[in-house]
Amino acid sequence: MLSVFASRASHLKSRESIKRLGSMMSRLILLTGATGYVGGRLLSLLQQRGVCVRCITRRPEALRERVSSTTEVVSGDVFDPESLQSAFEGVETAYYFIHSMGDNRDFETQDRIAAENFAKAATRAGVHRLVYLGGLGNPDQKLSKHLRSRQETGDILRAHHSLVIEFRASIVIGSGSLSFEMIRALVERLPIMICPRWVQVKAQPIAVEDLLAYLYAASEFPASASQVYEIGGPDQVSYGQIMHEYGRQRGLTRWMIPVPLLTPYLSSLWLGLVTPLYARVGRKLVESLRNPTLVSNNLAESVFAVRPRSVRDAIARALVNEDREFAETHWSDALSSAGKTQSWGGDRYGSRLVDSRTVTVTVPPEQAFGPIRRIGGRTGWYYGNWLWSLRGFLDLLTGGVGVRRGRRHPDKLNVGEPLDFWRVEVFEPPQRLRLKAEMKLPGRAWLEFEVSPCEQGSTIRQTAIFDPLGLAGLMYWYGIYPLHQFVFAGMLRNLARAAESSDCHSTRPSHVVAKATGPEIQDSGPML
Repeated sequence: MLSVFASRASHLKSRESIKRLGSMMSRLILLTGATGYVGGRLLSLLQQRGVCVRCITRRPEALRERVSSTTEVVSGDVFDPESLQSAFEGVETAYYFIHSMGDNRDFETQDRIAAENFAKAATRAGVHRLVYLGGLGNPDQKLSKHLRSRQETGDILRAHHSLVIEFRASIVIGSGSLSFEMIRALVERLPIMICPRWVQVKAQPIAVEDLLAYLYAASEFPASASQVYEIGGPDQVSYGQIMHEYGRQRGLTRWMIPVPLLTPYLSSLWLGLVTPLYARVGRKLVESLRNPTLVSNNLAESVFAVRPRSVRDAIARALVNEDREFAETHWSDALSSAGKTQSWGGDRYGSRLVDSRTVTVTVPPEQAFGPIRRIGGRTGWYYGNWLWSLRGFLDLLTGGVGVRRGRRHPDKLNVGEPLDFWRVEVFEPPQRLRLKAEMKLPGRAWLEFEVSPCEQGSTIRQTAIFDPLGLAGLMYWYGIYPLHQFVFAGMLRNLARAAESSDCHSTRPSHVVAKATGPEIQDSGPML
């Protein structure tokens, strides 16, 4: 009981300190949708710039561990007006990133109720301004339900609050965005695509970094009245043109066959089959794609200093971000979206397929890391060495480096050194070793080992990452999946045995004392 009171007192003290700091800076920001794609990216940007943020969410426990010391996480629900009152205390600017796209219920009605409750609560609390992200589309045309609801939400916010800055955007290009993930999946998986009419509809995409620049600027902009700003990059292109550009940058040639009819329902089923979208969200998205989403005026350009980048640069930037271990946020992180779709071979993270498993050993990290730092060369790969040698021989036959390079020293490694058909990319003993494949592959591959302390001793995590190039890469991945399940499990098991052995140079200890926690599979698939 005392611990409960202490926890509450600590929380209240933290909240009071944040309020005082927000008062000192006179710039406390309330953020909704922080568990979603745009909200999560904006939260990271605000925290980097030292802004005091209060996040409101229905599940605070899902966010508290992901925020900095300048961010407070509170419980609240836009469908429960009373829960919003305390959240707005001391807030100057509130960002509204809520919509019911992933909801089974009548999302238009839900969006109306949520927006009205939010705007009224903000007005009562004296919040200076609201910032909202809606969707482009000519309201004089017959808009899809989704686009119509997004624009209606802006109207409702303005009807109940005196200062609302609304941005209307088209396709957001960024690692992890809903539209970009759909484009990526279609191009990566389908050499030949059957294209309904919506593939040729024009849009004006914007890079996620440029979108965030607008959203951040809105909190500092000296506005005196509500205004709608249409934002987008300099290019007016179709989804088909975006897919062609993505394919060009990935080195993939794709053929598109137009078809005169393909209903939103059939399109959503098709997208659900070959992309990360599930059919319900896919149908709402496809219905919106029939509407051109183009900027009709340059008001935003004349008011804000942001100069959005081209589609080519936006895609290049997104692909560069893919080279980070994982994108900062992902559209499926949103609490309103469905859970992960489980499939044979594991789920995708961006364009990557990941197999990660752990084992716990009763030795300190320095000893657990010993066998890892000696991997490869004469030591071998701890399991199925003849298979690794065969893979190296096949690599030589196709013009690759094979495994004849070995390693320079049996116990020492340096970043940039070759190691069989890998190259050392990261070496941070006794925590981490990451190898990048230099064998011939229809894609890119990494193998990573991480050691962290735990109550029992140490946890060893072994992660294989594969970035497949088109259909050939996917066929390769799934074709050898059963073999790699077998090889990777054996390799981790014997690494644990070697770590537990009194002679860490031995890969064949006489007994096993390691306690496996899995393997704890997060995503699965072959690597080599």
